[in-house]
Amino acid sequence: MNIDTVTLAFGNLRHRGLRSWLTLLGIFIGVTAVVSLISLGSGLKMAVSSQFGVSSTQVISVQAGGISGFGPPGTGVSDPLTTDDTEAIEKLSLVERAVSRNILSGRLEYNDRTIFGFATNVPDGKDREFVYEQVELEALEGRLLKDGDTGKVVLGYNFYTDSVGLGKEVVPGKRITIKDKKFDVIGIADKKGSFIFDNVVYMNNRDTEDLWDYGDEVDVIAVLVKDKDSIDRAKEDIEKLLRKRRDVKEGKEDFEVSTPESSLETVNSILSGVQAFIVIIAFISILVGALGIVNTMTTSVMERKKEIGIMKSIGARNEQIFFQFFVESGLLGLVGGLVGVLFGEMIGFLGVMGINSFIGSDMSPNINFVLILGALFGSFLIGAVAGIVPALRAANQNPVEALRS
Repeated sequence: MNIDTVTLAFGNLRHRGLRSWLTLLGIFIGVTAVVSLISLGSGLKMAVSSQFGVSSTQVISVQAGGISGFGPPGTGVSDPLTTDDTEAIEKLSLVERAVSRNILSGRLEYNDRTIFGFATNVPDGKDREFVYEQVELEALEGRLLKDGDTGKVVLGYNFYTDSVGLGKEVVPGKRITIKDKKFDVIGIADKKGSFIFDNVVYMNNRDTEDLWDYGDEVDVIAVLVKDKDSIDRAKEDIEKLLRKRRDVKEGKEDFEVSTPESSLETVNSILSGVQAFIVIIAFISILVGALGIVNTMTTSVMERKKEIGIMKSIGARNEQIFFQFFVESGLLGLVGGLVGVLFGEMIGFLGVMGINSFIGSDMSPNINFVLILGALFGSFLIGAVAGIVPALRAANQNPVEALRS
């Protein structure tokens, strides 16, 4: 590309002032929307992924379905799972361990304030080690629960930073009240970056049974598969077993068996669909901007007939005239795209920080250089294509008629 052509193109755009800026507006809005939405979508996907908080790809979660009340998945259902289901699953050949988990809602009091949240039971023995390992639970302050601990709890990280609404941070050595019963805080769990795990109260199984009296009912069964390569077959075996135990036909299941990957794929596919829909709407703005470039360049050709005639009279060829107007229209799109990318990345950065603040995660905003380069190239291309017809019209001007105008 000839540097003189680019310099002249910038000069012509600058002299047109307000008209050039108004033309850039459509491209700017469209590119800003596309870049910011894709950045926010990527950040939201990472945030959702961080909420699962399970380290192993060999863990399958089993929960009951059907009519349920308010609360986490698997709770309050009409036909819950039982400890007998857990024992039956653990006997499957592909299963190494199956652990019953309950997610319980209740009232917590501290510092003369009351909140409603969730607690989860921690089993004894080898099952305790399994739960700690899979959730990657470590103590930031104090210690974790041990076998035989009664009247003691470990709190999620957000209790330590007073992000749960108690008006004061909770530290080991303090006492809290859960459902009118006093408990000693012996530890604070290290930050997980998950609003689920960072807000939960960990209690030994005996204490949760005494408070909530759930008997043999189970909210979630965590299943560790012996070999991650056989996870799909293990999932099928569990489904067959539960269909038989619950007397339901295939396709009519009142339970759900899922892996971390399948759960993430489902959520991400939904987020991708919403993101794609909004981006398509944003592209409409870019199309409007392209039409604005066509209008601006057409008007420019009409206003610059005499200039075109002079250029041709001193030896400018048709392709040189065409290229001059082609570059001008491309630069209109590029400048609009450049400003749009800057604003889009800024909105995306602030959006990811807002997501971090809202859910308590610690994601680092990433700069997507592929997205940036693609947006800049695309905006230049859109502007250049939009200017082809006006450029052709300028190149085909008769020099004598152009000088007379």
